[in-house]
Amino acid sequence: MTMINTGNDLPLVAVTMGDPAGVGPEICVGALRGDGRAAEVGRLCHPVVIGDAARLRLAAEILAASVEVITIEEPAQARFAPGVINTIDLGLVPAELPWGEVSPVAGDAAYHFIRVAAELAQRGEVAAICTAPINKAALHAGGHVFPGHTELLAHLTGTPEVSMMLSTPKVKVIHVTTHVGLLDAIAMIEPGLVERTIRRGQAAMLGAGIENPRIGVCAINPHAGENGLFGYGEEATKIEPAIAAVRADGIDARGPLPADTAFFLAGRGDYDLIVAMYHDQGHGPVKVLGIEAGVNITVGLPVIRTSVDHGTAFDIAGTGRASADSMIEALRQAAELGRRNVP
Repeated sequence: MTMINTGNDLPLVAVTMGDPAGVGPEICVGALRGDGRAAEVGRLCHPVVIGDAARLRLAAEILAASVEVITIEEPAQARFAPGVINTIDLGLVPAELPWGEVSPVAGDAAYHFIRVAAELAQRGEVAAICTAPINKAALHAGGHVFPGHTELLAHLTGTPEVSMMLSTPKVKVIHVTTHVGLLDAIAMIEPGLVERTIRRGQAAMLGAGIENPRIGVCAINPHAGENGLFGYGEEATKIEPAIAAVRADGIDARGPLPADTAFFLAGRGDYDLIVAMYHDQGHGPVKVLGIEAGVNITVGLPVIRTSVDHGTAFDIAGTGRASADSMIEALRQAAELGRRNVP
């Protein structure tokens, strides 16, 4: 087997396998199989899966993928070659675990895959983390009560506040609030949180090589409140002070913008980043572009983390029908961001 990229010129990326009852094992194999579009991954980074070797081999059988799944104890032992999948096997997945069902065992395993990846990243043994999807019900059933990856990684790294960013070739969106109900989100939004989110977005854009990013900040109400006609003045009290504060420091933030036009303007190139006030305001337009196009990036962590922007897809898990395109894109962006952080 011909070896490729065996030096330290490429970033090591810890790939968490996700919920083992979902499509995580299949998309990991699909992205790391070393042929077709997946061949791009080996040219960009050195991936190491944190998960379960037997489950990956089962996924490879389902996909009829010609791969060799090898187990290692630490990333430094990895052997990189086309079709070789290096795995740190935590031994947490029973062979009889069914596909497509919520399981506390699977939820606990998914938690520990993420925990180990976070530890590796914090020790500098990997340059970035790329995560396959977890199931929140399984995670909770396994005893780990977190709203999602974003909050879990913040907890594991001791980070008090982070932001979720969705990145697509056309639009990038950072969220002021995420996994909370709409009424709670509106109550949570205040000038300090909006300002910190804009600043995190600015830092992420600069880190991605975008100089002087143009940032569009969404309003909360339709038509940005229409001068007080809609809502209770939230734009003036919650958003405008934050925009004024960051603009005073030279950040090119504009708004509050009506959300129904902000994404159109970003799509045609007027803005490099959109600041969404709540989950569905930002997620809806991105997912219209196609889930396979979106990558989730956690901004504000002391480690780099990207993820697919789709769920565990229990309805098709174990069938070989899941697309690895979003995982390949998430790995591409992890490699791009991690290139400046090569262990």
